[in-house]
Amino acid sequence: MKKLFLMVIFFGILTSCEDVIEVELNDAPPRLVVEANLYVWDNGSSSATVRLTTTAPFFDNNLPFVTDAEVNITDENGVVYPFIYSQNGIYTSILRPQLNVDYTLRIRYNDETYSATETLYTVSPLEFVEQRDDGGFSGEDIELKAFFTDPVGERNYYFFEGLSERGDALDVYNDEFFNGNSIFGYYLVEDLAPGDEVQFNLYGASEAYYNFMFILLQQTGDGGGGPFETQPATVRGNIVNETNPDNFPLGYFRVSEVSTLNYTVQ
Repeated sequence: MKKLFLMVIFFGILTSCEDVIEVELNDAPPRLVVEANLYVWDNGSSSATVRLTTTAPFFDNNLPFVTDAEVNITDENGVVYPFIYSQNGIYTSILRPQLNVDYTLRIRYNDETYSATETLYTVSPLEFVEQRDDGGFSGEDIELKAFFTDPVGERNYYFFEGLSERGDALDVYNDEFFNGNSIFGYYLVEDLAPGDEVQFNLYGASEAYYNFMFILLQQTGDGGGGPFETQPATVRGNIVNETNPDNFPLGYFRVSEVSTLNYTVQ
């Protein structure tokens, strides 16, 4: 009888482990999320895009796109560039940013005005890629280094991307310890193999954007989740809400020169 009693208790413990626990999370009002980029590529082309979404409840898998905002950019000479909605929250315009010119982004959404001002930040060109086949902790992974030379006597900040179907690597650099020297962006992902195509992008950045991305990448680990995924803590960008400062947006407006280098893994 004693053994039977113990078995009944044990069975009750096992079955109780299957109970569903419902967690109630507080829902906050949605905030505007802005990913605004003006780029001048080293091949001579340029792009101007603004992607607008809103924050969503934690367990909501659908990304809320903003489709009804008014978006434009005005340069310091008063020239206005309107943005037209295309799809998936993306607004586009034809604009080629110039050096030493301020650009002001304005977004009108839900009767509130958001704005930010930036200038073009130049970048050093990517020069070559160095490959090692004995990299990583195992000593058996392929690692890539995309090199560039930092200008002498200038304070520079960089945002680096390594992109491929195997995975992405994101990082930020400042030249405090390599001013005027050759330096590299590092790319190491699992299962990288000969024949894989990797695109390296190097962006000129402001000190403010460097600090913004440094914090985001610290929160997302190696950046694999993407800098605009849900974050453990709120990180403020350079965009303000002129109408209601307490309802500040998330995201950033940047104007960058971009150097691109494509590499086929050997």
